[in-house]
Amino acid sequence: MPYLGVDYYPEHWPDEMIKEDIKGIKDLGANIVRMGEFAWHLMEPEEGMFDFSYFDSVISALKEQGIKIMFGTPTATFPAWLAHKYPSILSENEDGQVRVFGGRRQYCFNSELYRKYAAMITKRLTEHYADEPAIISWQIDNELGHEGSDQCYCEKCHEQFHRYLKNKYQSIDTLNETWGTIFWGQTYNNFNEIPVPKQTITTHNPSLKLDWARFRSNSINSFTHEMTGIVRKVKGEHQTVTTNVSGGFFDKSFDHEENVKKMDFVSYDNYPVWGGLEQPIEPASIAMTHDFNRGLLNKNYWIVEELMGAQGHDVIGYLPRPNQAKMWSYQAFAHGCSDMLYFRWRGMTKGAEQFCYGVVDHDNQYGRKYKEVQSLFEEIKENDHVLQSPIKADVAVLYDYDNIWSWKGQVQSKGFDFNEELLRLYRPFYKLNTPIDVIPTNRDLSNYRVVVVPVMQVVDRHLSQKLEQFAETGGTVLFSYRTGLKDRDNNLRLGEILPGPVREMVGARVEEIESLTGAHKLKLTGKGEFAHTYGEISVWRDLLVAEEADVLYEYSDNFYNQYAAVTQNNVGKGMVYYIGGGLNEEPLDRIAKNILSSHGITFIETPENVEVYERLVEKESYIFVMNHSGSLQLYDGEELEPYTGKIIKK
Repeated sequence: MPYLGVDYYPEHWPDEMIKEDIKGIKDLGANIVRMGEFAWHLMEPEEGMFDFSYFDSVISALKEQGIKIMFGTPTATFPAWLAHKYPSILSENEDGQVRVFGGRRQYCFNSELYRKYAAMITKRLTEHYADEPAIISWQIDNELGHEGSDQCYCEKCHEQFHRYLKNKYQSIDTLNETWGTIFWGQTYNNFNEIPVPKQTITTHNPSLKLDWARFRSNSINSFTHEMTGIVRKVKGEHQTVTTNVSGGFFDKSFDHEENVKKMDFVSYDNYPVWGGLEQPIEPASIAMTHDFNRGLLNKNYWIVEELMGAQGHDVIGYLPRPNQAKMWSYQAFAHGCSDMLYFRWRGMTKGAEQFCYGVVDHDNQYGRKYKEVQSLFEEIKENDHVLQSPIKADVAVLYDYDNIWSWKGQVQSKGFDFNEELLRLYRPFYKLNTPIDVIPTNRDLSNYRVVVVPVMQVVDRHLSQKLEQFAETGGTVLFSYRTGLKDRDNNLRLGEILPGPVREMVGARVEEIESLTGAHKLKLTGKGEFAHTYGEISVWRDLLVAEEADVLYEYSDNFYNQYAAVTQNNVGKGMVYYIGGGLNEEPLDRIAKNILSSHGITFIETPENVEVYERLVEKESYIFVMNHSGSLQLYDGEELEPYTGKIIKK
């Protein structure tokens, strides 16, 4: 049976409510709760005075009902006494303002003092419960790097940045040469002269910005690995280790694959909507987040915060319609979630999350949302064999944090957004309901037949050779614009014609470029089978000259109608596509369908907003069906009520 439960914070309520809460959680059909991640002060009210008696009693009551526990190490919210005694642990924003005590995650990852105290509470807590059979997993910290906590510009970080650079480059002359500091007279005589990229006139050196992002990643991940190592050393053999990944991972300054590599499994906090949004994010975007998290360790994952009610700290967002949150749960299970906890058991009446509604609202009534979760638990618990089954994807979408950070440092187009450009190429395959892995570029590609490479401007020889070999042996590679622009130092290559290292496999060269906006749409002229498929491009355009490739679309505007916008090239036994800008959906849908058909990859065409996902268990087929719309839909002759989620055994 899967672990199904809620996030439970008994310390937020009077002690006399614990028995009532646990009964309500048990009647919900739950067999696990997650707790403790924000309770440092309760465990260490004064320096060195550790007291776990409160949670001892709560755990005892949970055990009586057979409920297991995921316990969070509480380092995301340190106690006021620690900040008061050692204000140097506080992080600092780009403007030099210290982030005062009062929110969460205000600590500096490079504070040795903070690491010392974080290590101590983590060790003492884990030791205390190492032999506790009810605690089956430890969660490290909480949503690491979230809400801007991945950035700190304090003096401690500045000093560590200098050490990081000295260790990497060894000599200042090597750094100067690599960064090209001769430009604008930025040459350094020693590492201590190098700034952090705070506000300046115009902009900082792109190589400095990329190394700063790498340094930030190293800061967060070294902290995570240290805390994980402490837990692993003293935990019980029956206990696993995880951390909860928050959304917006492509906007953060740390490598998530590195962050979780020492974990037993990935956990994710799934919020299809949050404060301020009038509508949820699109179904393809939600699906992509699941495929990303499944790809971090290349195995199924947990969700430890699944949205049920409306959310918001200061501004409240969209209320999920009846059964919509349940349908999102089915979507998560379809994409590889094996175990799920809802956020949260009951909405809090005090503090910053008063407007983060839960399974039970402030009126303490077991209403519609309670019954919705109850029904989901009842329906899904018999399908553990399906949830635990591995997912085999033939299509992989690649990303690289160096590339993402390079784009962040030089956005190049006012209309550019990395998330949207990745989704632009993910979406057409998602719409055809074929499994997709979203993985880093360092992975082995031999088990895939299609590799999608969105806006990969940082391409080194190793990656280009890997992709060329993939195509040579029969795979299909789909590139989009600005591919091969930069090297790993975030610099352009003198004398190299774009798309740089992949030019030969693309079979076309980029002669000139133009930055467009999202609203600036240029009509394209389709060729051959694309002659009657409307094409337009926005955000960017590469003006392509086909050398070996076939032209699928060309520009139609004056002066540039001799240039190609989309090309297709035979490479060995495989095929390579190049999309020269922000192409609209219709051509991409057609290209995706052609690619899947050419490989004999199974896909399923469904009405808009109907998602299906097949899972195979010992040759038996189970189909997850989700209606993402608020209206009646049809699939395979069956009516789907609004926001339906279900599993059908074929």
